[in-house]
Amino acid sequence: MASIIEVKGKWRAQVRRRGHPSYTRTFTTKAAAERWARQLEADIDRQRDGSMPAGPVAGAASGRVVLVADLIQAYRDLRDQARPISDASTEHYTLKHLARHLGARDALRLTAQDLVGYCSARRDDGAGPYTCNMDIGKLGTVLRYAALARKVTLPDVVGQARPLLSHLGLIGGGGKRERRPTEDELQRLVAHLHAQHGPVYADVVRFAVLTAMRRGEIVRLRWADVDATKRLVLVRDRKHPRRKAGNDEWIPLLGDAWPLLQRQPRGDGELIFPLHEQTLSKYFRWACQALAIPDLHFHDLRHDGTSRLFEAGYQVQQVALVTGHKDWRHLRRYTNLRPEDLHRDEEGQ
Repeated sequence: MASIIEVKGKWRAQVRRRGHPSYTRTFTTKAAAERWARQLEADIDRQRDGSMPAGPVAGAASGRVVLVADLIQAYRDLRDQARPISDASTEHYTLKHLARHLGARDALRLTAQDLVGYCSARRDDGAGPYTCNMDIGKLGTVLRYAALARKVTLPDVVGQARPLLSHLGLIGGGGKRERRPTEDELQRLVAHLHAQHGPVYADVVRFAVLTAMRRGEIVRLRWADVDATKRLVLVRDRKHPRRKAGNDEWIPLLGDAWPLLQRQPRGDGELIFPLHEQTLSKYFRWACQALAIPDLHFHDLRHDGTSRLFEAGYQVQQVALVTGHKDWRHLRRYTNLRPEDLHRDEEGQ
């Protein structure tokens, strides 16, 4: 049991355990002293049961505590500056689950076992592997952006935990093909591809989401088929339900798609993205495996891009101009809207 004593207006916490040195730190508030002591005792217990490496307890020499709950609130505050999180949205309830199960944890010492415990508790509550995967992805987003706001450096605990969570069956894909990458998964994929294979592979993933183009369409794009005045690009021999060739379509490059295309280096070749289609698929698959991102295919980026166009407010006819669908009914299977965005649209009316 930790000892918490007031000394000259401050609070001194002392933790003593057999086989460990005596840890003592002084804090300005009693609550901070109690949090530090609880976390330190928990770390020592994890060492004893083998879920944490033996040796000096990480962070014991530092009195700083960064609660996950505080980072979640910092993330909410950041979102309030741009697009507030509706109280009726799925994202709101995901953050509530994370805060309830992990809020009292110190983010500086968060471990893969903590995330295993979280997903196990969610599973016991009835959540499936797909839901847990979405929760963990949101946690990664929260930790990344809130850490920047709070100016702290945090370990990539989500990345470290994913292989174990996947092996235990705690995270996974859904049943019906409705897979869309989370923002955290996209960020991690882009960063991994950039580091391992170069910026062009990272840009292709971004471009696929921004344009909803197929893999083969992207790698066939040519500089000669770009209309800089109208910000269009010609997709040659686009897939058609009846015609196998000659179905060329001009596609508008909306939002960030245009500057992304413009920043591609203009070498001696005619292709904008001079990649082999199969190599692109292989590297994407390897990246998902390395990052333990379950059940994600490159073609799912087309689903995501199509859904994002609808979420941005474009009508069916406008989305079809981008995706190339000839029968608007076929857009349904490529459209997996997020329920929370309906609340955002309602509030914006």
